[in-house]
Amino acid sequence: MAIRKILIVDDSPTERHVLNDMLTKAGFEVFSSDNGEDAIHKSKQLKPDLILMDVVMPGLNGFQATRAISRDPETRSIPIIMCTSKSQETDKIWGLRQGARDYIVKPVNRDELIAKIQSMG
Repeated sequence: MAIRKILIVDDSPTERHVLNDMLTKAGFEVFSSDNGEDAIHKSKQLKPDLILMDVVMPGLNGFQATRAISRDPETRSIPIIMCTSKSQETDKIWGLRQGARDYIVKPVNRDELIAKIQSMG
C-alpha cells in the first residue's frame, strides 16, 4: 500500500508548517492536529496512511496517543512514526513499545523522513 495521506500531530505551529511544507512538496496529502485527543479523533475520521506523532504536547502526550491509536481495532493498522526532540534511547524504546513503528529525532532531515515513509509503504 502506497502512503499518500499523512497526519502530522504536533503542538508547535512552526513544526507543523515545516513538516507540512516538506511532505506536500514530496507529493503527499497532509492533515494536521495540534494535540493527542484530536489525533485519535482524526485517525478514525480521516484514516490516514501514516501518522507523524510528536511526544511533548499538552493534555494527552504522543506516547499516550500512540498507545490509544495502535491498540484500537479501528486504527491499529495505521503506522506511526514518533517525530520528537526527545533523543534518549529510553524514549525511543518507550515510543516503540507504545506501538510506533519508527522514531525520528528533530530537527527532521527531509531525506531521512521521506525514506522512512517510503519504507512503510
